[in-house]
Amino acid sequence: MESFHNAYTDKLVDTIAKLKTKKEVYNFLEDLCTIKEILDMSKRLEAAKLLSKGESYNEIISKIGLSSATLSRVNKALNYGTGGYKEVIKKTEA
Repeated sequence: MESFHNAYTDKLVDTIAKLKTKKEVYNFLEDLCTIKEILDMSKRLEAAKLLSKGESYNEIISKIGLSSATLSRVNKALNYGTGGYKEVIKKTEA
């Protein structure tokens, strides 16, 4: 299996970090990903925010329509992952 951290992903992360405006990010995401992929990522982020506020799985599933399996993966990443969700939530809610 190919390593997640490699020259290609380094370039992708560097590229995203250089985007300055919401329009630039939208344009890049739309060219890079399918609309479904973008919507799925946005729902995962929203789920992480709701989980961090103490909302239940059932509330989140009914609000944003994630599967329980996806919500479980988000919860696992939120609680035991690298801290990426927590950092983004902290920055966006500040």
